[in-house]
Amino acid sequence: MVGKVIPMREVRVPAATKDRILDTAEALFMEHGFEATSLRSITAAAGVNLAAVNYHFGSKEELFESVLTRRLDPMNQERLDLLGALESEAAPRAVACERILSAMFIPALRLARDPERGGKNFLRLLGRAYADPAPFIRTFLSEQYAVMINRFKAAFGRALPEMPKRELSWRLHFIMGALSYTLAGTDALKLIAELTPAEAHNDETLLRRLAPFLLAGLQSPLPEASDTVAALDGELSHSG
Repeated sequence: MVGKVIPMREVRVPAATKDRILDTAEALFMEHGFEATSLRSITAAAGVNLAAVNYHFGSKEELFESVLTRRLDPMNQERLDLLGALESEAAPRAVACERILSAMFIPALRLARDPERGGKNFLRLLGRAYADPAPFIRTFLSEQYAVMINRFKAAFGRALPEMPKRELSWRLHFIMGALSYTLAGTDALKLIAELTPAEAHNDETLLRRLAPFLLAGLQSPLPEASDTVAALDGELSHSG
């Protein structure tokens, strides 16, 4: 009788070349930005040759995209999963705005606390990427976030049916900026450090501090065009 052949278990290399390149690139891009970080500096710091980078990624642009996607894809999927669960629970009613915010906030907060997933350093890199002038980065981030943003925009639209879609898009843009700063900004990190350990590691506690601010902006009355122009004229006259 021929015995059953048991396949050999794959041996995982603790510091595989591809992961080492990604980790090194992530740190250097965060410190210096995309334009100022050369492939030569990445290969030197990672202890690999240029051929290894070309083999795994092809170009510096593709390497940068890979640095972002390995963190963003799982986080955004977690956001979508949470939102889907909330929608199933609330059906046929719309999910409350505060709960939609929690589905956006909590996965990012979990990433910020987890150094194995890049932690706060990755969120700082993401913030830097948004400010980077390279056109491909903005295009990439817009495409990378498109599915997630559209799902959340639809959820907020059901929760706020009177809100014009264009206005909702602007307010959601501002919310994402506030979330990014809260999780990655230096001042925000100092504020979190002042909390008790129990508060700092409690998602609901931090969300309760942030949600009223975001909800106030999200649900504020629509601005009248004439009022907005008058306010801007007043600010300009006082500053002149």
